[in-house]
Amino acid sequence: RGRQRDRDAVSQAPMTRTLTILTRPKRTLTQKATQRSGSLRSRSPRARLSIENHTLKRSLTDQRFLAGIGNAYSDEILHRARISPIRQTRHLTDDQWQALHTASKKVICEWVSILRDKYNGGFPSKMTPFHDEMSVHGKYRQPCPDCGKPVQRIRYATNECNYCAECQNQGTLLADRSLSRLLKKDWPKTLEELDQV
Repeated sequence: RGRQRDRDAVSQAPMTRTLTILTRPKRTLTQKATQRSGSLRSRSPRARLSIENHTLKRSLTDQRFLAGIGNAYSDEILHRARISPIRQTRHLTDDQWQALHTASKKVICEWVSILRDKYNGGFPSKMTPFHDEMSVHGKYRQPCPDCGKPVQRIRYATNECNYCAECQNQGTLLADRSLSRLLKKDWPKTLEELDQV
């Protein structure tokens, strides 16, 4: 009898209400993956970063996967791990995952310590992502502290990605969308070609 009452109520309900009951909201790829494999919190950082196949830079700065790593720290982590920022997450080797994990822990711990010392345990009056102690972030055209080659950058949207072409990308320059489109075939591919320009 209870089921019959429910059926009658649905059949007498306005059509829009019935459609609302029958349709489900669209789910994103991340939501689908999370529902299939459990909560993101219970997953390892490697599993979280591999849910969607994006560049490592994008995945590291995506707060849905790893909270607290922004543009500046992701540059520093990738430089320390010696991994290209445009490397796809699903194409990392086990050694690269290990290097990324180790670099992440070391960079974050070092910066917590540096900032605590700098502000004597207090809260800074002005926040800035640019610090003299950083290796590559905000250091465009300055020498890499490890190899001495100039730090490069890629500009996109409102952010930029700073990297060392020698340490992270075997001396190959990454294409900056706006400049490489402008220069087309004249865009330098290596640091040596850049020096000749």
